[in-house]
Amino acid sequence: MTLGRILLVITLFLAGCEEAIVAPNPVLTPKPRPAMIKPAVSDESVRIKSYYASVQARLLSQGKLRQEHSPKDAPFTADDLVRNFERVALYDEYTNEAGVFVEEQTSSYLRRWQKPVRIGLHFGASVTAVQKAKDKKLVSSFAARLGALTGLNIRVTNIKNANFVMLFLNRDEQQIDPGLLAATVPQLLPSIVREIETSPRNIFCVAYALSNADSPTDYSGAVVLVKAEHSAIMRRSCIEEEMTQALGLANDDPNIRPSIFNDDEEFALLTKHDEILLKMLYDPRLRVGMTPERARPLLRSVANDALKSNRI
Repeated sequence: MTLGRILLVITLFLAGCEEAIVAPNPVLTPKPRPAMIKPAVSDESVRIKSYYASVQARLLSQGKLRQEHSPKDAPFTADDLVRNFERVALYDEYTNEAGVFVEEQTSSYLRRWQKPVRIGLHFGASVTAVQKAKDKKLVSSFAARLGALTGLNIRVTNIKNANFVMLFLNRDEQQIDPGLLAATVPQLLPSIVREIETSPRNIFCVAYALSNADSPTDYSGAVVLVKAEHSAIMRRSCIEEEMTQALGLANDDPNIRPSIFNDDEEFALLTKHDEILLKMLYDPRLRVGMTPERARPLLRSVANDALKSNRI
């Protein structure tokens, strides 16, 4: 995939999760650094930052990473919405084979949140105070937008009270912070910590959606990783796409337009088309656990109503 922005769905077996959350050995915990001293940034992280900047510049020069909400050159109909919803909400981009995530399009079930969403943010030491303030503002405003679209109770809180965890980490911090946080952040399962620690540079950001074994289509938590080396446009793009996908629009498809759920990276930010897909996902006529076959007869009326409600 071009930008490597993905969502992985993980079903939790509760007993195993409880056993897996182990406090780190306090002897190995690094001493706090004085507030005025920034840790050194590795050469690898510097190279990654330069690489991401070059990718952003290349995409912009190609006319990509567009930021229009409702582009005039990309009209869509209710028929498009029906097809696109099925591909984005009822298919998975990845499958789990023996604990390893493999890219493979497979039919799935309708999944979404049915409880309040509490978002907690953690920033690595490399993120400046100015950048933290910008990221917090983006996350808070976008959370309010998602709440209005879905009807979910969504708000930002501290990370210890969160069920939706967002990590802003550079390459160095990916290998330290998740393991330390895991003692108090139950969403950071050992498998997710390992994924984050080894995440390559071609994965620009990623969301892990969590569900319980007794209710695998009902999301109970999420973890989002945004690589801290990103600059403005791609950083915001990662925030919007991963937050949205972690609410249940899990898949990407090369034929969907205008949308962020397309690996061609034409659009950087959530479009009107994507907002309608999100409204469709949380329409009460659709139920968690529905297969494509069960949902299909309802999608036309759901799409028509969502489309009408978005006309201004």
